[in-house]
Amino acid sequence: MFPFRKNKPTLSQVIPPKYIDIHSHLLPGIDDGAKNSADTIYIIEKMSELGFEEAIATPHIIQGIWENTFESIQKTFDNNQNILNQGDLQISAAAEYMMDSQFVTLFQKEKLRTLKENYVLVEMSYLNPPIQLYDILFELQIAGYIPVLAHPERYIFYHKALEEFKKLLNAGCLLQLNLLSLTGYYGNEVAKTADYLLKNGMYSFSGSDIHHENHIKSFNSKLVFSDPSAVTTLLEKNIFFQK
Repeated sequence: MFPFRKNKPTLSQVIPPKYIDIHSHLLPGIDDGAKNSADTIYIIEKMSELGFEEAIATPHIIQGIWENTFESIQKTFDNNQNILNQGDLQISAAAEYMMDSQFVTLFQKEKLRTLKENYVLVEMSYLNPPIQLYDILFELQIAGYIPVLAHPERYIFYHKALEEFKKLLNAGCLLQLNLLSLTGYYGNEVAKTADYLLKNGMYSFSGSDIHHENHIKSFNSKLVFSDPSAVTTLLEKNIFFQK
């Protein structure tokens, strides 16, 4: 399935020293990531072993599914300081916002949890983009935010419409690579799309999107397609988020 994998390094081997992860789901019991404290401790330990220095927890905020708020995320973060501070990994909290019908109303009436300054992590449905996608991106920037789109390579409706990625960039939307996409974890088409975006310099940042043990284990999988040095160069750009 992946004929170019044979001589490639594993994903763990291209993680640069002191990597800063801007997308993870390690806070316990708040979304589809870590279910409990034991899961959180495991993820933190494994991130440290992989060489991560900092991690931004980004719980989902999805109306009707994961109705987290700025305050509830902060409460979970504060209530778990005893386990979040056990190791050497520096952890902070932001959020991953679904660009749904309620999103504009949300950011127009209250402050968003950002990755840093005004950089905010957003996502869309895997079924189809929002009907008013470009209006949402425009209004988000009018409100003072810079959108960072999570895992663009995983939106299958763009696999046959690669020109849409340039439109997103022209609309002021930055793109964040999902690291496991480079290993084929999400399938061949996702890996090929990630390779296309990487080769064309369309990614600004990267993130692990770690939810659970299987994600951690997959860091031992080999890269497919992508140039390892280009991967490391991209990952080093996350130094921008250093606390």
